[in-house]
Amino acid sequence: MLYRENGQFKTSYRADQQIFPILQDRVFMIGVFILAAVAVPFVASEYMFRAIIIPWLILSLGAIGLNLLVGYCGQISLGAGGMMAVGAYAAYNFFLRVPELNFLIVLILAGLCAALVGMLFGIPSLRIKGLYLAVATLAAQFFLDWLFSRAAWFTNFTPSGSVATPNITLFGWNIDSPVDKYLFVLAVVAVLALAAKNLVRSHIGRAWMATRDMDVAARVIGIRPIYAKLTAFGVSSFFLGVAGALWGFIYLGGWEPLAFNITLSFNLLFMIIIGGLGSILGAFLGTAFITILPLALNQIPTVLGIPISTATISHMEAMIFGGLIIFFLVVEPHGLARLWSIAKEKLRLWPFPH
Repeated sequence: MLYRENGQFKTSYRADQQIFPILQDRVFMIGVFILAAVAVPFVASEYMFRAIIIPWLILSLGAIGLNLLVGYCGQISLGAGGMMAVGAYAAYNFFLRVPELNFLIVLILAGLCAALVGMLFGIPSLRIKGLYLAVATLAAQFFLDWLFSRAAWFTNFTPSGSVATPNITLFGWNIDSPVDKYLFVLAVVAVLALAAKNLVRSHIGRAWMATRDMDVAARVIGIRPIYAKLTAFGVSSFFLGVAGALWGFIYLGGWEPLAFNITLSFNLLFMIIIGGLGSILGAFLGTAFITILPLALNQIPTVLGIPISTATISHMEAMIFGGLIIFFLVVEPHGLARLWSIAKEKLRLWPFPH
């Protein structure tokens, strides 16, 4: 009864096309953001910030970027980890060689560098698609891994090849404590998630979805698939580059060349598949599933007081985690976002069956 839209009349196209046309959705999202910005810093522990909340937010941003390419434009990519690496190394070099730059400018420049690299490696998508495109982006991932591990200039000629990031100061605000890092990441992710939501509702987003559904028909109605695919690679890589810079500077604080390997690319792909392709909300839900569930499964035997060895817990965690992934994909192939959408539809009709 609380999720009804009776009496909520739209008197303009602007009101009808807003992101949250139902009042309850707007109130819920505003409440969630206020809760995240005001209550969470006082409630969550340092462990929750460092191990759960901050990596969840950053990986959600990366999943949004990959979802723009795979879910909305239909271009399969296995090089998301490499794009995050481009953003991280670009931010490190901008921060190191031009120290007077504001960190927000560094993030934007890192995203632009990743966008240029993403568009460069997206050129094969103009001629190939499907599994062949996946192999091409996988080759880009391997090439970027090799480049950053062999070219010493990117790591400032450190003997070990590892990178240590300096402290971040933004307008006199020293982003050092877990709460400060959380608030900064929350603001960046909220702004970019809102930008992505508006972007997919614009003419560019409609061109992406038309190209995804049938590129021949999209060409017939005047959409240029070349423009749609390259912009999808560029915008997706921009989001991934910003996420990589945040991952290196905020979460890791220092990294080795293998910090952005193929495993990270596969994890991001699993996040959007489980969360729901073509859904901004699905990026957050899938990231929560991949990030939080293994930690919860690892802690359950300890909380219940069951004496199980660490090795056994690790194996059980992998088996249960894999089984749950298969279960969710069988029950709802369109991801967790579709389950949320079905629940909202039922609430709008409850208690009536139709």
